[in-house]
Amino acid sequence: MSSPNAPDRFNEEKSTFTVRGGGEAPDLQAGVAAIRNVLKTLPARPGVYRMQDARGDVLYVGKARALKSRVTNYTQVDRLPKRLQRMVAQTRSMTIVTTNNEAEALLLEAQLIKRYRPAYNVLLRDDKSFPFILLRADHAFPRIQKHRGARRAKGNYYGPFASAGSVNNTLNALQKLFLLRSCTDSFFRNRDRPCLLYQIKRCSAPCVGRIDEAGYDELVEEAKAFLAGKATQVQAKLGAQMQAAAEGMDFELAAVLRDRLRALTFIQGTQAINAEGVGDADIFALACHEGVMGIQAFFIRGGQNWGHRSFFPSHTADVPEDEVLSQFLMQFYEEVPPAKQVLLDRALPEGDLLAEALGEAAGYKVALSVPQRGDRRRLMEQAKRNATEALERRLAESTTQAKLNREVAELFDLAEPPDRIEVYDNSHIQGTNALGAMIVAGPEGFRKGQYRKFNIKRAETKPGDDFAMMREVFQRRFARAQADDPDRDSGDWPDLVLIDGGRGQLNAVKAALEELGIEDVCLVGIAKGPHHGRDGREVFHLADGRDFQLPVNSPVLFYLQRLRDEVHRFAIGAHRAKRAKAIGASPLDEVPGIGPARKKALLMHFGTGRAVRNASLADLRKAPGVSAAVAQQVYDFYHAK
Repeated sequence: MSSPNAPDRFNEEKSTFTVRGGGEAPDLQAGVAAIRNVLKTLPARPGVYRMQDARGDVLYVGKARALKSRVTNYTQVDRLPKRLQRMVAQTRSMTIVTTNNEAEALLLEAQLIKRYRPAYNVLLRDDKSFPFILLRADHAFPRIQKHRGARRAKGNYYGPFASAGSVNNTLNALQKLFLLRSCTDSFFRNRDRPCLLYQIKRCSAPCVGRIDEAGYDELVEEAKAFLAGKATQVQAKLGAQMQAAAEGMDFELAAVLRDRLRALTFIQGTQAINAEGVGDADIFALACHEGVMGIQAFFIRGGQNWGHRSFFPSHTADVPEDEVLSQFLMQFYEEVPPAKQVLLDRALPEGDLLAEALGEAAGYKVALSVPQRGDRRRLMEQAKRNATEALERRLAESTTQAKLNREVAELFDLAEPPDRIEVYDNSHIQGTNALGAMIVAGPEGFRKGQYRKFNIKRAETKPGDDFAMMREVFQRRFARAQADDPDRDSGDWPDLVLIDGGRGQLNAVKAALEELGIEDVCLVGIAKGPHHGRDGREVFHLADGRDFQLPVNSPVLFYLQRLRDEVHRFAIGAHRAKRAKAIGASPLDEVPGIGPARKKALLMHFGTGRAVRNASLADLRKAPGVSAAVAQQVYDFYHAK
């Protein structure tokens, strides 16, 4: 929904100021005093306020139609729920941003919540971006592809799809149905014969002229019509063409059209939700049980189901369901353009304002409604049922995970179940492209947005020395943690650290942390047992010198193995990516001031990077597109003493 320039809309008309109160400890009176200091200068106009603690960390982001009236409520502490009383007690300063209207304030509030992740706001915790299908428009023979991220390429975007699986299945079916190319432009340019996709009838091979531009354009228009919800028209057209080909005795063409019709039937048959007649709509239903909330989203485009996904917002305790859904929608549409119809399972108190804000950001009218009858009502009932079932599964998984966390705490003598577990591993091939990897897990599962990789770069770390690599990784990670969060109240310090390795790696890590003055982090090494892990009997090494094994059928063992396997997967993937990048690197990449064009000119002239390095100054000057100054620069780089 938002663009890179979206915040500028507020910068032109905003007034920002911070007022600080006294006191450092969480004190309700000090918090109220800080808020009252702000009230003296607050205007009675729309805007957004940020409440901050003594360190300046954002506690809460809120919006208001009239800032003065809204912020005044926080000084009436007897009327506040316990959650907000705790927030006021921690508040020591506020930052105010005024906007032109309340809709702008709502948009800015969502942006700031996403940026600061405040502890007292409802948060949409989801690291996955949504994939789209992109039908490009920058080539005579447009390419169809999966797309994530900023939508900079010229073309038609269709989505969002709920998952990579749903978009991949749709792409595969579309290739069979419309025979559009999926290859890159460079691959397209360099073909002199059809590729395998043509042989298996998933591409029309425009790269080698098996279809002309007019014929390919017809396929593109059919694909656009289908993705716009006109599947019936496409089906009728293909049926008529197949009948005409059969009557004209062109059985080969008739067979191709028959296969395309089968692909269309397959797509229609795999729609788990029948949304014909609904058009474009996003459907949201909320379920709540024992203070835990889950939201189910269905994505309907052109009457087709493009998948569904479950969300479980955090910080929802003691927050009304309507407020949770409102804040969820604003944060959700920060990344995804809304459908023109947003169907909800309940009317929201600020529904009109929410629709206005979404429409303003999207550039078209967005309507929020609660379906009462017909297909929309049927779809809503299905969404509500899915929301309830997903929440029940989540609660069951959480109960199991909570039990595992308690057993982990007992196993490693932790004061309480761990909220943050960090797991470390190294990856290299004979010391080359070495890196360390860290994954993070919590009660809710893997926190993939907090995974980190560490390129091994210190001169004293010898290639292939696993102990030295572990030392470097831990020194860098925890020196940074000490500098950024010495009081350990940000939630980024681990309660438990697992190391993929034996006693040697554990001792190296222990020594590295002792050098930093850190002796209270629980360290555990996980090593393969005497049979190299074939019997599932890993050995656990503790920092106090004890070693032990767990029963083969222990649920805690399975959980710890899963953590170890995840860091191993992440480390190997990061190492492969680094190695692939190194393989494609050129010695000319190190020469300052040499861009892609000049690098290509030098390589085309001399053949290899080594030949460029060994060339004389006179030979360098002869290369096309290389000036005397650039030739001198390259020569000096390789021959300077």
